[in-house]
Amino acid sequence: MSVFAFRFRGPAGGLAVNLDAEVSENGGPPHALRIHRKIWLGLPASGLYWEDAAWLAFGVRLHAQALSDLLPEGLVVRVVALDFPLSDYRCEASALAMDGWLCRRFALPPSGAGVTYDRERDRFAFTWGGARPSVPPTSAQ
Repeated sequence: MSVFAFRFRGPAGGLAVNLDAEVSENGGPPHALRIHRKIWLGLPASGLYWEDAAWLAFGVRLHAQALSDLLPEGLVVRVVALDFPLSDYRCEASALAMDGWLCRRFALPPSGAGVTYDRERDRFAFTWGGARPSVPPTSAQ
């Protein structure tokens, strides 16, 4: 297991997510989400909100082809815990935490995903490096 701490500081607060995850190779567990070919996402036994699970899956998808090329026999990225202060959280940040965790764990190049603060609109602006999320934006936007 290893914890990745995603942080982004905005002018009036920020985003903070701690992602604790581990990898097991070969095949998917019975209760996992297939992301791409033999790339799976296992969720914690304690459960998650659906939006958090969907954005974590999108974070894996950002690197799914590279992971598939690296380990064609397959792997499971198992989320052990996803922790965040409610005051500094948007569910999209879980995708960025997964992106960072995967880059660090597998020495992958950056996906191009990121976040900035749009002062004109007074909100966080997420970018996905050319990928298009299939998760609806949260109502906080």
